[in-house]
Amino acid sequence: MPAISNKNNTLVYKGSSFMRQRLLLSVLSSKPVRIIDIRTNHDEPGIAEFEVNLIRLLDKVTNGTIIQLDSTGTNLYFQPGLLYGGEVDHECSLQRSIGYYLEVLVALGIFCKIPLKATLRGVSNNLIDPSVDHIKTSIIPVLKRFLIDDEGIDLKVTKRGMLPLGGGEVVFCCPVRKQLRPIQLEDSGMVKRIRGTAYTLRVSPAIANRVVESAKGVLLNFIPDVYINADQCKGKQSGKSPGFGIHLYAETTKGTTYSAEAVSKVIVGGAEPSIPEEVGKLAAQRLCHEIYMGGCVDSAAQALAILCMALGQKDVTKLVMGSLSDYSISFLQHLREFFGITFKLEDYKSEEDCVVGADKILLTCIGIGYTNISKRTI
Repeated sequence: MPAISNKNNTLVYKGSSFMRQRLLLSVLSSKPVRIIDIRTNHDEPGIAEFEVNLIRLLDKVTNGTIIQLDSTGTNLYFQPGLLYGGEVDHECSLQRSIGYYLEVLVALGIFCKIPLKATLRGVSNNLIDPSVDHIKTSIIPVLKRFLIDDEGIDLKVTKRGMLPLGGGEVVFCCPVRKQLRPIQLEDSGMVKRIRGTAYTLRVSPAIANRVVESAKGVLLNFIPDVYINADQCKGKQSGKSPGFGIHLYAETTKGTTYSAEAVSKVIVGGAEPSIPEEVGKLAAQRLCHEIYMGGCVDSAAQALAILCMALGQKDVTKLVMGSLSDYSISFLQHLREFFGITFKLEDYKSEEDCVVGADKILLTCIGIGYTNISKRTI
């Protein structure tokens, strides 16, 4: 639990865990945070380069943010300014993918003063973060469900970039809205089709076809409507490093989307290169697991959905999810600390008393009525 200073309502945390959550909620709640003892017991103590890069991005989309970092890099004070938005050009750290930073902008964009247009450069696909494709197919659609008017939200991938050198580029556009609407989603529907994209960067185009065939070999056992496009990036659109990967998503009859992906490994120090067939099979198996876990959002979009539920109008919001990730559980805890809101969690039982796949969880809350005070009025 954080210590709260009575003098300026500062939340004090220890360690580097879930720093992105804390900074995001700090901006939305306008509460300053102090994070101490950042990796003090590590071989490389202090704040990481990609975290500094994230703080710089938050500084670009706000006005008046105060950032203080001591000489050792182990103690951070962050006092957020007002969300502004506008045109932002940002070079992302190569330690994390562009998706790591996009997740923050998707959560903040609609609450800016003026529409946000962010151009981000770096690694578009890696092994640990949701890719830009995942953000586009699964996370942004969740945000749209909470908006009365979702016109103007767009994510365009202009270049792809793989580790270690990156070279990817995306443009994210987000309009401003006054508030979020409450929703009640309990039926995720049945999967009706599967789509995807296999991409190759600075390697033989034939690899994409091998990845596609391997993935389809798994998915056609589940559903016949499977189509995977081959994106053979060339020239400047292929980034600075060779690699390949695949992104898959399943659409249901109720508008729910489940996504999964797999990318080739970075060859370092004589490591074995990735086999295209294994990459395709892995992505397909991950997608099948997402479908089995079920819920009205996929696992990568859980935190955004929880945030939108909490910030919605003062009305009851209900949402069925699959098993909550550790990241989502931590997010629920942080929402209580920053906004004082709690959720009711209970096992989900459908009216037919028949739940397909894994056990589901029903999340219920009453929104705090968060309003975009920065939005220009006519």
